[in-house]
Amino acid sequence: MLSIGLVHYLTLSTLLLCCGLYVMTIKRNAIGILIGAELVINAAAVNFVVFSRYGAGSADGQVAALFVIVLAAAEAAMAIAIFVNYYRVLATIDADAGDMLKG
Repeated sequence: MLSIGLVHYLTLSTLLLCCGLYVMTIKRNAIGILIGAELVINAAAVNFVVFSRYGAGSADGQVAALFVIVLAAAEAAMAIAIFVNYYRVLATIDADAGDMLKG
């Protein structure tokens, strides 16, 4: 029987990180970039939980993962508010159009 171990979780975390970085570099709209950032943050949270489970055995990693989840939710709420304002000003969510906002 196949047991899921540390390597499997670290592979999952690496895939999440790579997918997040890929999305953040390829997508041009602001929502796609936000989704990529969330994937990167979730990869870090998975790492916290995995190292808490397979590390020293303390719950510090799980507590850190909870803080990461709370901060990711707050970051998403702030980013959505910024994107709504961005859309009102420019009528687009294209991240390259933000050059007009300099000044």
